[in-house]
Amino acid sequence: MGEDRRLEAVVALAQGMAAAHSSPEAWRAAAVGACRALGGSFAALSVWERELGRLRVLVNVGERAEDEEEFPEDESYPVHQFAEITEFLHERWAGGGEPDAWVETAEGPAAGSPGYVHQRVAALRRRGRGCCVVAPIVLHGRAWGELYVARPVGEPVFARGDADFATVLAAVVAAGIAQTERLEEVRRLAYTDALTGLANRRAVDARLDEAVERHRTEGVVVSLVVCDLNGLKRVNDTHGHAVGDRLLERFGSVLSLCGAMLPGALAARLGGDEFCLLAVGPPADAVVKAAEELCRRAAELELGDGVACGVASTEDAVGPVRSARRLFRLADAAQYRAKAEQSDRPVVAGREGPDDPVVRLADQPPRDGDGERRRFRGRHSP
Repeated sequence: MGEDRRLEAVVALAQGMAAAHSSPEAWRAAAVGACRALGGSFAALSVWERELGRLRVLVNVGERAEDEEEFPEDESYPVHQFAEITEFLHERWAGGGEPDAWVETAEGPAAGSPGYVHQRVAALRRRGRGCCVVAPIVLHGRAWGELYVARPVGEPVFARGDADFATVLAAVVAAGIAQTERLEEVRRLAYTDALTGLANRRAVDARLDEAVERHRTEGVVVSLVVCDLNGLKRVNDTHGHAVGDRLLERFGSVLSLCGAMLPGALAARLGGDEFCLLAVGPPADAVVKAAEELCRRAAELELGDGVACGVASTEDAVGPVRSARRLFRLADAAQYRAKAEQSDRPVVAGREGPDDPVVRLADQPPRDGDGERRRFRGRHSP
């Protein structure tokens, strides 16, 4: 491949990773771009998980063998089988050298090899591949993982120039991974409550809009639990805001624990002393059960006065739910009623017959602006 073609390949790889919206998309773009750039038939990207002592495959692309999935759930190999990762490369870097790529064939090591690696050779033979080039990926000055590109038996063996080019590609991949990680961290912070580590209101709004759309098109059950932590103002006034923050953190942990009862549920802090659980898929009764457990555990917290909890589900008799806003109003109205009645159990919208007061409250706000919601809250506010 000429210099111009190689430059085009590098640019294409970088652009593919830059266009990715998630780490898996970036991994796939890296593997596909490297495979094309090196004229391979197969490529994989793996990460070195130091704490587990293994090299875990993130993505496989190209002509995959029967035992190779595109995004494998648990394809990993003990790192001690790959001495070049833990020993050879480390020694080279420690001595000021660069992490160069190398080539291996089904017959043994070739250009730029750090030594014969039986496991790689055996894998080449088992999967009908004739050769591979392995390029270490270095991120923040440490070994992050490796880029692997292979060719089938009968194709030309990778040369020294290919290994050198793979080293360049690995550096581009490392830069792309770093950029993706930075963007994901920014997104995580934008959708995370700084105090509790739970999702924030922005995250709930985005997920709820998607969930209600799925309910409209697919009939998926969507349920929302809105809760108000009682007694926070008293704790802040009596013990200080640092203690109040600890109460919020502790309740956030309880909310997360109860949310785990519902597969895929999103636990969030809406702001102040208001929290919620968003469940997409589980039946309404399962959501109510989780809300009951939440009320029980909240009542056992050392500080605070329990929680006022309201539940609304598209599976209950609340009428058509065509917008996220309506489901929020229903859950909010249920929570206000629980607050007013000082209930130690969740109030569930739509379970008091055809003229359910919670549904009426949510759908028919008073015209004078001093609504039933305010009377609910004001009647027994602590």
